[in-house]
Amino acid sequence: MEQKKLTCIVCPMGCSLTVTLDEGKVQSVSGNTCPRGAKYGEEECIHPTRTLTTTMKVEGHDMVSVKSSSPLPKEHLFEYMKFINNVLLKAPVHIGDIVIRDVGGTGVDIVATKSVF
Repeated sequence: MEQKKLTCIVCPMGCSLTVTLDEGKVQSVSGNTCPRGAKYGEEECIHPTRTLTTTMKVEGHDMVSVKSSSPLPKEHLFEYMKFINNVLLKAPVHIGDIVIRDVGGTGVDIVATKSVF
């Protein structure tokens, strides 16, 4: 048996979670005050994900801020960043534009969070 200590980030309460694993499988989650905390603890230990926020180059303009439309697998974020950093966008870019569709074959899009004209 193995135990991992986490701080839940689902809501502002920041519950201190203890996740008990046996051979990589979650046996229990304790310390959560709601079911969302238990789900977070389990997912964080089995398959952690993060929303990717960064900036992208726009030809002849400032950078534009972007983010992933859904969380991405944490273990692949640096791969996605290498790809994103090699893309040069052309103006205009509007807030909400999908600037990269299906990044890394994940089904997740990279979306502009700022407009650049």
